[in-house]
Amino acid sequence: MVTIVNKKFVEDYWEAISGKAKTPELSNMYVSDPELLGHIAFFEAAFPKYELFADDYVCEDEKIAVRGRFRGVHKGELMGIAPTNKTVEFPFAIIYKVTDEKISKSWLFADMMAIRKQLEVVPSLN
Repeated sequence: MVTIVNKKFVEDYWEAISGKAKTPELSNMYVSDPELLGHIAFFEAAFPKYELFADDYVCEDEKIAVRGRFRGVHKGELMGIAPTNKTVEFPFAIIYKVTDEKISKSWLFADMMAIRKQLEVVPSLN
């Protein structure tokens, strides 16, 4: 039963933040993991109101893995890259650990080179 509850929690979390401003107040309603809070603020500054799309969930006990997609418009500095106003979309995977109705830990797997290529700051190998 805890698996179903935790999956619903993550679904609600994604719905609450996708395409909306990720203020500290909103993020803190769902997340207690300082590392994830920093990650959210980092990407929100570069891609305000970025969207998340879940393609798959894999759930076991307190852990929820999501295979999803990110989409945002580059409007703020990102790793020294000035805003380009380009739309970036890339796949990623994240695992959340849910404790006491908050995300207490996360593990993110994303291809940062794909972002740089879409922003055209790295030459394509094609």
